[in-house]
Amino acid sequence: MERYSYTVQDGKGETSNGEIDASDENEAIRALQAKGYFILSLTADKAGGTAGSKGGGGGSVSIRDMVFFAEQLATLLNGGVPLVRALSLLGENSGSKGLQFALAQVTKDVAGGTALYKALEKHPKIFDALWISLVQAGEMGGQLPKVLKQIGSYCAAQAELQGKIITALAYPGVLMTVSIGVLTFFIVKIVPVFAELFASFQVKLPPLTAFIILLSNILVNHMIGLILTLIAIWFSWSAYTSTDAGQESKWLIIFSTPLLGDFIKNILCERLLTTLSTLIESGVSILNAISVLEGVFAKNIIFKRLLAAVKNDVASGKSISQSFKKTGTLPNLVTEMMFMGEESGKLPDMLVTLSSFYKEQIDQFTRRFNAVIEPIMVVAIGALVGVIVLAVFMPIFKLSTIGAK
Repeated sequence: MERYSYTVQDGKGETSNGEIDASDENEAIRALQAKGYFILSLTADKAGGTAGSKGGGGGSVSIRDMVFFAEQLATLLNGGVPLVRALSLLGENSGSKGLQFALAQVTKDVAGGTALYKALEKHPKIFDALWISLVQAGEMGGQLPKVLKQIGSYCAAQAELQGKIITALAYPGVLMTVSIGVLTFFIVKIVPVFAELFASFQVKLPPLTAFIILLSNILVNHMIGLILTLIAIWFSWSAYTSTDAGQESKWLIIFSTPLLGDFIKNILCERLLTTLSTLIESGVSILNAISVLEGVFAKNIIFKRLLAAVKNDVASGKSISQSFKKTGTLPNLVTEMMFMGEESGKLPDMLVTLSSFYKEQIDQFTRRFNAVIEPIMVVAIGALVGVIVLAVFMPIFKLSTIGAK
């Protein structure tokens, strides 16, 4: 028989330490689970500790790394592996250096008796407010594996949505970049050759040709000045949008842009509804869930103010549907379905339905956008090239007419 030291959590979320005698580790795990405990750590007295801190650190952590970590941790915990050992195993085998380093520190903290969510709080660049709140709810409710599965599903859904948006915008972006490059080359390199030719003949140029040559001269002779001006404008805009007034102006411009504005609103609504439903389903109170959402939308001052107002109203006793409706920012569909969810006691289910609706809206937009944008850009670029070619050849036609006479 060996003696094992353990740290466990009961169904009420209370943590306790103790010792147990067992023939091996598996028997100790079964004995503690039979008492309804959730095992945080289990170590043989002769072994000392389980996890050590790895050196190094740094490196980015992708969404897919976080999805894999959440799902694998849930699987290991469901299989009866103690939390400290599970964290240690995942840290040692992680392909992300940043996550590997963070998990080494988290493992050390949890082995020392720190709650998991408290240990994760020390790594805000990797584990955001959503992670912390959900893990805390899972630990307090004794449902950490279930909550980790929900985190994994949430992160996977957000990664999939992000991938669809990037795919939808990638092709038009590449096409536009190449087109601008070709047009710039034509104006900077080809047009000046014809401009010298026309100047040698001293022929009066058509207004369109004169404009294209003027544009070419500006680009050729003042290229550095234009680039510096664009850089200055960019830094000035960045400095302005770092203020609250600038942030508000930026988002109002984005929201008022035809087509793009509604698309961005749908993305933000989908993220708000998906995050809120995940938090509530995991046992996070509505007030705390809104606080987490404030962190999720920290870079969008309009939604941040919206959520601050909603939190104040909910704290004063109003329902969440009334609070959102009062702001007038979200569509009536959202607030009405929230109200129906509250009345029926199925608010999380209603939020999931709403988020699915907005995901479908986003999917439809990306499909239509890809189908429509290509011919539009081809026609637009063809028209620009045609205008430049026409401007160049109009004087040539005029010269040939004069020569024929």
